[in-house]
Amino acid sequence: MGWRDLRRKFLTRPIYNMARKVMPPISDTEREAIDAGSVWWDGALFTGNPNWNELLAMPPAKLTEREQAFMNGPVRELCAMVDDWRITWHDRDLPVEVWDFMRRERFFGLVIPEAYGGLGFSHTMHSEVVRTVSTASIVAGVTVMVPNSLGPGELLMHFGTEEQKDYWLPRLADGQEIPCFGLTSEEAGSDAAAMTDSGVVEYGEFNGEEVLGIRLNFHKRYITLGPVATVMGLAFKLRDPNNLLGEGVERGITVVLIPTNTPGVSHGERHIPQFTFFQNGPLYGKDVFVPLSSVLGGPERIGQGWMMLLTALAAGRSISLPSQSSGSTALCARVTGAYARIRRQFNVAIGDFEGVREPLADLAANAYLVDAARRLTLAALDEGHRPSVISALMKYHATEHMRASIEKAMDIHGGKGIIDGPRNYLGNQHKSVPIAITVEGANILTRNLMVFGQGAIRSHPFMLEEMEALADTNPNTGLHSFDRIIWAHIGHTFRNAGRSWLRGWSGGLVAPAPANAGCAVHWRQLSRLSSAFALLTDVVLLTLGGGLKRRERISARMGDILAELYLAGAVLKRFEDEGRPPEDRCIVDYLMLRGRDRMAVAFDGVLDNLPARWAAVLVRVLAFPLGVPYVQVPDRLVNRVAATLLEPSAQRDRLTPGLYLGEGHEQHALKDLEAAFQLVNAVKPIEKKMRDAKVRDADEALKGGIITADEREQLAESAAATARVVAVDAFPMEEVSPIAAQHRQPPADVSAVAGGVAQAAQGSATPPNAGSEASAEPADSTEEA
Repeated sequence: MGWRDLRRKFLTRPIYNMARKVMPPISDTEREAIDAGSVWWDGALFTGNPNWNELLAMPPAKLTEREQAFMNGPVRELCAMVDDWRITWHDRDLPVEVWDFMRRERFFGLVIPEAYGGLGFSHTMHSEVVRTVSTASIVAGVTVMVPNSLGPGELLMHFGTEEQKDYWLPRLADGQEIPCFGLTSEEAGSDAAAMTDSGVVEYGEFNGEEVLGIRLNFHKRYITLGPVATVMGLAFKLRDPNNLLGEGVERGITVVLIPTNTPGVSHGERHIPQFTFFQNGPLYGKDVFVPLSSVLGGPERIGQGWMMLLTALAAGRSISLPSQSSGSTALCARVTGAYARIRRQFNVAIGDFEGVREPLADLAANAYLVDAARRLTLAALDEGHRPSVISALMKYHATEHMRASIEKAMDIHGGKGIIDGPRNYLGNQHKSVPIAITVEGANILTRNLMVFGQGAIRSHPFMLEEMEALADTNPNTGLHSFDRIIWAHIGHTFRNAGRSWLRGWSGGLVAPAPANAGCAVHWRQLSRLSSAFALLTDVVLLTLGGGLKRRERISARMGDILAELYLAGAVLKRFEDEGRPPEDRCIVDYLMLRGRDRMAVAFDGVLDNLPARWAAVLVRVLAFPLGVPYVQVPDRLVNRVAATLLEPSAQRDRLTPGLYLGEGHEQHALKDLEAAFQLVNAVKPIEKKMRDAKVRDADEALKGGIITADEREQLAESAAATARVVAVDAFPMEEVSPIAAQHRQPPADVSAVAGGVAQAAQGSATPPNAGSEASAEPADSTEEA
């Protein structure tokens, strides 16, 4: 008997038997979630020793000349066609001419291959379109986003039969068909497997013939494009009670494609998501019969619906909401910096207050970080990766950074930000935040269960193989597989412990950094923290095992560390890809310090709450002998980062690229803001002359020869432009409320009261006057202060 046999018999077998007893079984739903997508850079981070050179070697995401031409042409034209305020207040939908333009220019077929009539664009291009359009209109952005990501088109390209592709994809590409996808139901939100929507295999009549098919009953809700869709993808649980297909009764989650004019289907009602008015509503089906050929991918794909959805989600979740979030964080940074420069209180630009500069710095940093992570993820998608763990991470952190940015932007804008109207360029961005937080996997669920919960299994170098060995129905082959994997895992853990000790006790000084890269100190700190993360991962898995599912806060904090490692790597890669612009170094330093501090909070949170106290002490001694390293961003760095948003510069433009700033409209609030920003900065030298002379009045300065007549005119032009931006909207009472007459004409006697009530009842059936014009009022300076 060799030493391997002895090891297997006396060491591995007891571990194997114990692990089989305590390891909870993996459900079919969990198995499909784990198997969906692919492992990419997340796998490198779980090793504890990522090769940063591999990350830097990945070609950056970029557009082709054809894609850039589409961005410069149809995308900009579409942005110029939409009036977000009119959509919200009057039309409650995109205008007919906008729908027609989107069909004609194939906005619904961005990613459908050219062979099927689509544009065949890259994932990067898809993201850029959504990003830019969303800054012009949330409604338009969502309308472009959905057909190109998590809908029938994406599923057809991956799983459809050739016949289904040939029929549906050309019709989707040119907008003949408007798609939607029905997943969420009354009983099933985040827990999609709990859906009660059902399908039963039976014979029925279709096109005048009796055929074998599926009888469907369903009630879906929150379905984007549902009210106007002409074809729906539908997820449901299929049963075959009479075993007509010969493969059992319970067949699992299945997807079918159904025209919405199919008998028994009802749609057209609208939800109103946060008064943003993109098309969204419920879908109903009562005794809907469809042939088996309606199953997406054909009858052989029955029961594979959950796998299909998760595979599509692995890519789509990396694109749609991160793209909107990138545009929104950049827009918040740009407009808030401009507003903070032109808005004055106590005769000082509010951007000069330290209290304002702190959130301004976060706005600039968030814009840089979210776009860096978006670009890195898109580069992976364009190379063919489908990183499911990274997609969940991106959805959560991109939308949370967007939420933080919009809150800070609203805080700095004060009253200007909360008064709705055509002059408010932040209102609809703010309203869209809860939607982004909720859809494509609620953020609470994503953070607490998905990022680390799935990553620890899917991305860890050994865990998935160990679980498969433990689940092997043949104990003999399972033991042999487990023996090979578990000792490799133990060796990996000891190597990580050694790395963590060496890097921890040296403060990261001996940790590796990629060759010839800048910011070596930051790379070394990431190397140190990645080894500590991998060590802590093994300790958490060893001490909690299957109990990790119930320790959601520990899982969430571990996911936070993983995310910060990924985001920090994306920031440093962007800095390298863009040629290390010296002026951007302050933003990189700010983000790296902030990220390290957030990781410290998460490390301490795990170690303070780990039930196995001996394990927590061991990790602290090995990885953090001097304590978990907290770092603070110094005030001088905060001021430098905030200043990047307060003056026109190539850096500011590079930080906020691809936004729609109203250039296609004759009048637009963002256009006014950009003009005022330029004018206010242009008169700074003039204002300095007046301050040096201790003269505040421009006319007095002109009379005293301190400034010239041309300079006096520049000051007047700047002041007028500032007034246009600071102004907020006010509406005639009759436009805001159809029962306004009761306020305008207070009753003098009982008969007048009766007449007024009658008039109000009649007026309540009349919508607000769509032709009314808003008047402008300056924002309350008290609110601004």
